[in-house]
Amino acid sequence: MPLRITIPSPLSYFAALVQSDAHFPLLEAAASIAQDEYPELDVQQVLGDVDQLLARIQRRLPADAGALQKLRALNQFFYSDLGFAGNVNDYYDPDNSYLNAVLRTRRGIPISLAVLWLELAQGLGLQARGVGFPGHFMVKVNLPRGQVVMDPFSGRSLSQEELVERLEPYRVGTHLAEDLGLPPLAPYLQAATPREIIGRMLRNLKEIHRAQQDWARLVAVQNRLVTLLPRAWGEYRDRGLALAEQGRMAEAVTDLESYLSHAANGLDVDEIAERAAALRKALN
Repeated sequence: MPLRITIPSPLSYFAALVQSDAHFPLLEAAASIAQDEYPELDVQQVLGDVDQLLARIQRRLPADAGALQKLRALNQFFYSDLGFAGNVNDYYDPDNSYLNAVLRTRRGIPISLAVLWLELAQGLGLQARGVGFPGHFMVKVNLPRGQVVMDPFSGRSLSQEELVERLEPYRVGTHLAEDLGLPPLAPYLQAATPREIIGRMLRNLKEIHRAQQDWARLVAVQNRLVTLLPRAWGEYRDRGLALAEQGRMAEAVTDLESYLSHAANGLDVDEIAERAAALRKALN
């Protein structure tokens, strides 16, 4: 009897990767997102390409290189020699979120560039983490003499004053205020978990597809968000609304009812209840 090999679907493969916070392979999970757009993508090839980049930068460094020397060498290699940079000409191109495309074009958005940069930094032994800064993903590196916060879009380190300036638009109208009218930076520079990073990558794609009313691609992203964050009930609501746009009424009702049963205090529950009722009526 011939051996039958079952190849997991992209979504089930993703689900296996993100099921445990203790063993969460950030690079692999991030690379797998592209399988919705590139069904034939070999994720292991993407990982291998990054491993080759790591080997190249490792060969440049002496065995006794210190953290600052490693950081400078990595930034020279990543931004100058390889030419990685932010895609300023087409920021909202979905390819900016797909690591296989970012590796090919050397263009991305802050979070996709950060995922690649972090893999190399951590491979060099640097204490580097991602930072879910409002509006613009950052990375930080702990050095013997302090902490460096860097914009992965450009590779430039940012001063405290620059960080406060970037934070300003996101605190207007809030209660955050100190003696000088400036909030402390520390809460905004906490390390992001791998799950949070993948969630932010998916939500970037979500906003692109929603703006373009690309419901099929939006549902694919929502499937991943629900898998990644099974108790984020708003994602069920948003998937249900996208399913309704596709005419998949029964599935839409199921998702909207899941949202309503868990988000009783949501500001939009009356509106969503009306939408669910209308969909049920259409089904009948």
